[in-house]
Amino acid sequence: MEKIGVFCASSDKMDAVYTEEAKKLGEWIGNQNKTLIYGGSNVGLMEVVAQGVKHTGKGIVVGVVPKILIERGMVSECVGIKVPTEDLTDRKMWMMKLSDVFVVLPGSVGTLDEAFSVMSQNAIGISNKKVIFWNINGFWNKLFETFDWLSQSGAANKPFNDLMLKANSLEEVIELINKA
Repeated sequence: MEKIGVFCASSDKMDAVYTEEAKKLGEWIGNQNKTLIYGGSNVGLMEVVAQGVKHTGKGIVVGVVPKILIERGMVSECVGIKVPTEDLTDRKMWMMKLSDVFVVLPGSVGTLDEAFSVMSQNAIGISNKKVIFWNINGFWNKLFETFDWLSQSGAANKPFNDLMLKANSLEEVIELINKA
């Protein structure tokens, strides 16, 4: 897996544990000479991951950036290749097309929207790209409980474990990327 899509927070209010781990992921991507595909923003965990890749002097940073962020001057200086898009829907489509695998770091509505879009495509057989939720510091525990409840309720046609993978450490993320 050479092109790693990362979905994560654009918030600068995240606890230090999340920024530290996001930086480590970026450094690993760079040190492996892999390509980061991400939202291209210069804020939050998105910027931290990109800085991690850029800091290594290796790897490639591809920012898939909606027009509104370009207009607001919110494109990261770490971006080596910029893919401008009309909106968030267009950005998701391009990220899904360009990435081989996805890592989901802590985030909010946008992060979940992106991850759920890939999972939905996997559910109906359009794609089979792996989505790895990195459960840093138990961040996704409540979401996993919701997935369990949806499965138990009969609402899900496929088990969520068929649509996504869980990792609790960077080592587990790397192992899952290498197996994907």
